[in-house]
Amino acid sequence: MHDYSGKTVFVAGGTTGINFAIAEGFAKAGARVFVVSRKDDNVRAAVEKLSAIGPEAAGASADVRDLAAVEAAFAACVEKFGAIDVLISGAAGNFPVYANALSSNGFKAVIDIDLLGTFHVMRAAFPHLTKPGAVAISISAPQAVLAMEAQIHVCAAKAGVDMVTRVLAMEWGEHGVRVISVIPGPIEGTEGMKRLAPTPQMQEMAAATVPLKRMGTGADMADACLALASDYCRYISGAVIPVDGGWHLGGASQAMAHAMGEARKLGLVKTGD
Repeated sequence: MHDYSGKTVFVAGGTTGINFAIAEGFAKAGARVFVVSRKDDNVRAAVEKLSAIGPEAAGASADVRDLAAVEAAFAACVEKFGAIDVLISGAAGNFPVYANALSSNGFKAVIDIDLLGTFHVMRAAFPHLTKPGAVAISISAPQAVLAMEAQIHVCAAKAGVDMVTRVLAMEWGEHGVRVISVIPGPIEGTEGMKRLAPTPQMQEMAAATVPLKRMGTGADMADACLALASDYCRYISGAVIPVDGGWHLGGASQAMAHAMGEARKLGLVKTGD
């Protein structure tokens, strides 16, 4: 459906979960894909898989909290593949904990990975983006717009990510660069779902609160990003778009409340009580 032959796609956090599924989707569509992660082993494994799918793949290890390391990763990508046509900023951290039990360092860790990391990726990417024509997509979360129990750190961080999207859409528009956030719903098989819904019962409860009555898949997220980065969506910028089967209409907060109730019974989450 979408042809990204000759295009270069950079995926921050692109070695596992949703971000790898997105990288895989672009590779299948013919793009050259460059992935970044903190762990060398994850980078090597992802590059090997992507190389078997698409025309070319490469990667580098970098911590998004370290601007110099992120800048070096972009330089490596551009040296190998040239200017970047699509940027996916997806590095994230999460763990369920109630505010009264959350340390200052714990709060800061998520802010630094999600929010500061997003800024670093965007800031380092700009000189290397194809202008006009590039698209930058941040992977946000329902916590950006919906208050959820045991997620104060993620709510704060992802709300900031979406505001970064809006500001950069204004600032980069004159250069012909579009900036978008996408908000995944509950995506099966991801680390996030394992942490927020660690039992089969909790996952069933989450799926039941989605209007489409199913979990999302990595392919759902990849297809959304493929569409948004294409010319079919050439007049969309500054948007925060749920890709969640309608979960944002109320099911997300309901599911989180149920899940955290179960987690408290099982002793799987700190409450500070």
